[in-house]
Amino acid sequence: MDIKFMKRALELAEKGAGYTKPNPLVGAVIVKDGRIIGEGYHEVYGSHHAEVNAFKNAIEDVSGATMYVTLEPCAHYGKTPPCAEAIVKKGIKKVIIGQLDPNPLVAGKGIEILRNSGIEVIVGILEEEEKKLNEIFLKYITTKLPFGILKTAMTLDGKIASSIGDSKWISNEFSRQYVHELRHRVSGIVVGIGTVLADDPELTTRLKDKVGVDPIRIIVDSTAKIPLTARILNLDSKAKTIIATTEKADKQSLKGIQDKGADIIITPLKNNRVDLVYLMQQLGQRGIDSVLIEGGGALNFSALEEGIVDKVISFIAPKIIGGSAAKTPVGGAGISLVKNAIQLENIQISRFQEDIMIEAYLRKEE
Repeated sequence: MDIKFMKRALELAEKGAGYTKPNPLVGAVIVKDGRIIGEGYHEVYGSHHAEVNAFKNAIEDVSGATMYVTLEPCAHYGKTPPCAEAIVKKGIKKVIIGQLDPNPLVAGKGIEILRNSGIEVIVGILEEEEKKLNEIFLKYITTKLPFGILKTAMTLDGKIASSIGDSKWISNEFSRQYVHELRHRVSGIVVGIGTVLADDPELTTRLKDKVGVDPIRIIVDSTAKIPLTARILNLDSKAKTIIATTEKADKQSLKGIQDKGADIIITPLKNNRVDLVYLMQQLGQRGIDSVLIEGGGALNFSALEEGIVDKVISFIAPKIIGGSAAKTPVGGAGISLVKNAIQLENIQISRFQEDIMIEAYLRKEE
């Protein structure tokens, strides 16, 4: 066993980011006599899985070879036949797996097929890297709830806009480009109606080096007051727009929104607003495995308060604008005591030129 081959499988898996959702990112490498003779990854949802692509790309007979694959080979018929059976048929001698698949349809069944056929199986190689790569899939497949990422961009003194509402641009071009990569990777993007009224955004994905996938746009709008002229209701995009509203919405406004081709989710009232927990349940049922929350301070606090955030990504620009009326990334009622503050863990810090990005996870209660 050579760990470099699993690292290569992880590199391959990463290439599918944004295109396979809600399926996992998977890479596979076939090794014979210490040489890679075939490799592949899951490229697009509904297409061949990584193992099959590795077989298709093999440059010689794979019988007797070792396969390195980042996730347990599937054991069920879905969009494609079971990969575990394909591995057996191809005469692979040994399979080294990064992580077990928590999907109830797999969950050890793939390994069982391999071992029952006399194939040696080793599990748990670079498992932490695999979990990080597929953190969205791992939550969604076990809970049917979207993985929530709260994204903010602020000045060094913690402002997301000036006292008159100007916010272009807090972060630099490189940070903003990375945000488009995040949009490409997730299934949905959530903003509040305040953001729509203030900025009239498109909430699309714009990448420089590849064709990006637009996220489904989800607007939290408890009274359905979104203007029918808003750009998100008038886009040429394959991704839908969803208006999340409540019983307070005017029926005529809802009809106008539907006439624009947008979907509507009516949630129960919670604190006289959209029930975000109910909304996440509804989005999960629609196959939306992840959301990027790009809200204002009120929505961001509500998202944290309601427990729909798994991860925080915050960009900090070396700028100071001050102003007691200038908005901050998290508003709302706030938390009264510092000892009760929301705790973050597993901190990672990156740089985009002069901007700093902090990536962290909400600490789970013991």
